[in-house]
Amino acid sequence: MDAGAERLVVARLHDQGYLPLNIDLPDRRSTDKTRGLRLSLPSLPGQGRVRQRDVLLVTQELAALLSAGLPLDRALSVVSDLTSRAELRGAVEQILRDVQQGKSLAESLAAYPRIFPPLYVNMVKAGELGGFLNTALERLAEYLERAQEVQDEVKSALAYPSILVLVGGAAIVLMFTFVLPKFAVLFEDMGEALPLSTRFLLALSHAIRDYWWGLVFVLTGAGVGLWRYLATPQGRLAWDGWSLRVAVIGQLLQKREVGRFARTLSTLLKSGVPLLQAMELVEEVVGNQVIRRTLTEVRSGVREGEGIAGPLGHSGVFPSLALQMVSVGEETGRLDEMLMQVAEYYERDTQTQLRRLTSLVEPVLLLTMGLIVGFVVIAMLLGLFSVNNMAF
Repeated sequence: MDAGAERLVVARLHDQGYLPLNIDLPDRRSTDKTRGLRLSLPSLPGQGRVRQRDVLLVTQELAALLSAGLPLDRALSVVSDLTSRAELRGAVEQILRDVQQGKSLAESLAAYPRIFPPLYVNMVKAGELGGFLNTALERLAEYLERAQEVQDEVKSALAYPSILVLVGGAAIVLMFTFVLPKFAVLFEDMGEALPLSTRFLLALSHAIRDYWWGLVFVLTGAGVGLWRYLATPQGRLAWDGWSLRVAVIGQLLQKREVGRFARTLSTLLKSGVPLLQAMELVEEVVGNQVIRRTLTEVRSGVREGEGIAGPLGHSGVFPSLALQMVSVGEETGRLDEMLMQVAEYYERDTQTQLRRLTSLVEPVLLLTMGLIVGFVVIAMLLGLFSVNNMAF
């Protein structure tokens, strides 16, 4: 059978009603040579680093192989052969050896918390205990895929404004450091006769050209100081609280965190993770410290039998629509389904609001840079007119 990978052979044979026990390549020596050639090529910086997309691919492949009927050790062996990242491939190979020695998959995954977080491990553990490991992996793959889609959408939305700011900023710096000094030679003997705008631009250009190192030092010091402050719990809490109070950005961040909370909790509950343990895992996923503290209080309320909707409503952080849907889910016994609806609603709302914000930011940036360039051009023209008037 001709196929691009072993898992494709497994899928085809499974569709035909067969269960393959062993699959060999026709020419193992040529494969080893090709593999050795591939490993000998120089690797780019960061090529071996494990990304969320790599974990997603491993999860999808493992779920597909288990659903096709392969034993766990055979499925892990196939996944390790298909994995291109060196660090991830080494982890999967060690996990395979641990499983063959009698450890559970969840216990083996827990040895790599940087690659497989506690949420991942606990969902796998619930699937193993419940006898539906392939289903748990499929839900994990859906969760990771949706999280990757949201992350890619945010990056794509911010890509154009970021490039615009970098290119426009570089053009403005070039203008002040190389273009304006050429005009300064023409205006050096005029002094107070120059217009105020021209004198201001020439002074600013002179300061940037001669004291750029001071500006770099101040900006670097401010950046390092802010980074160290945000690394402290008090600084991170103050920053997250301030970000939630910003007019448009605060609503966007709140909806994004609510969608992440709802999707994560729904996925955990569907996978059989107990509610209290699921709430503890959700706290690690939420990035905003204010909302994380709120979830800690909610978990305390759940432990005392108050449910979720009540403590969430007392926090004042979650929107009323989300609270109503969670309350309905608790009353009807369909909390996981209602949480998934909450996640889908707020994720769509976040995407729509992010697109609107991006469409507003782009013309504002263009207008701002156009005004700066226009001001420079007008100031230089006024200076040239002043020179002509004095000569006349």
